[in-house]
Amino acid sequence: MTPADTRAKARLPLARAAFVIARRDFTAILFSKSFLFFLLGPLFFLAIGGVASLLSSQAIRSADNPRLAVAMAPTDSAAFASAHTRLADLVDLPDIETVEPGTADDIGVLLGDTEQNFGAVLSGTLAAPRLSGTQDRIERWRGPVALVAAEARSAGAADYPQVSLMPTATSVAQERSANAATATAAVTLLFLLSMLLAGMVMSNLVEEKANKIIEILAAAVPMDAVFFGKLFAMLALSFVGIAVWGGVGGAIALAGNLLEQMPAPAIGWPAFAVLFLVYFAMAYLLIGSIFLAIGSMAPTVRDVQTLSMPATILQLLVFFLASYAMTDPGSPVELFAIAFPLSSPYAMIARAAQEPALWPHALAIVWQIAAVALFVRLGARLFRKRVMKSGPAQTNKRRFWQRGAKPAA
Repeated sequence: MTPADTRAKARLPLARAAFVIARRDFTAILFSKSFLFFLLGPLFFLAIGGVASLLSSQAIRSADNPRLAVAMAPTDSAAFASAHTRLADLVDLPDIETVEPGTADDIGVLLGDTEQNFGAVLSGTLAAPRLSGTQDRIERWRGPVALVAAEARSAGAADYPQVSLMPTATSVAQERSANAATATAAVTLLFLLSMLLAGMVMSNLVEEKANKIIEILAAAVPMDAVFFGKLFAMLALSFVGIAVWGGVGGAIALAGNLLEQMPAPAIGWPAFAVLFLVYFAMAYLLIGSIFLAIGSMAPTVRDVQTLSMPATILQLLVFFLASYAMTDPGSPVELFAIAFPLSSPYAMIARAAQEPALWPHALAIVWQIAAVALFVRLGARLFRKRVMKSGPAQTNKRRFWQRGAKPAA
């Protein structure tokens, strides 16, 4: 029996070796300080964003609404103010304040008065009003000013009927708008989690290549087992991160009673949460297999950044494709986004928020599992061929140029 046969028999089977590698990476990273700070990082950004949003909303509430300065003749100003009072209960009108007609000669002084907070100045007559101010403001107030001026000229002759209000709990338009908002949030969150967590597998591989640990693993287990073990270990760590972040976010939502205010997806929250985890796993395995294959070809962190740029751009294009496809459910663009493996998880989580049917998800998950199996298999093959050859390839290339540079005898 040759030494090669002895080493082959001493090696673990592929599935067991992959489990050993996965358990090793999972425990080593889970109990490291860097992973703890990795978990706390998004929570810090979430806390800072929440405080900034609270302060911003408080500043907006405390700020005075801009008012309209009415600087017409006394009779016209009085008629305009009276019409404004009659119409204020019917339509949304800006607050007004009557000023001396002579001040209209210097509109810049009125608009620059920090104590008055005037957004525009109304001058002229009721028949020919002039509205001065910034372009966006006067465009917004042109209709209300014309309505009040017409009411003032009619001297209250118009008889407005009393409109009975019959509110309903919801409507089709409101449900579609709410479902679209949930779909947008889900696609964005799925993309951010995939990009944030998929990078861990590549950085971990490059670190082990730099420390020559990958050579020890290659001597003990098949390289396919290293690929599978690292990929699924990082997937398990990603679920740990999602559990931590989701637990903190859920506690905040329950404490602030925010879940009832959030628009519910079409299939309901329980099914939506399960599908989100499934589609995250599919998206992570797809992009993770690509990143792990790229990491096998990169000897240094600098090379990783260079080689991963096309994959990152591709992922951004996939995100834009899914975001555009969810605006038109059932269109050819959405069907293409569902069929394309890299965009299928994003397109289907958006569909889960907008459509109540469950059977398309069963078909999509089967298709995505087949795509994951293909991507992982191809990635493992490239990983096996390239992970141990990045160094010697450069040496051989250097020797080739050195041989070409030797002078002829």
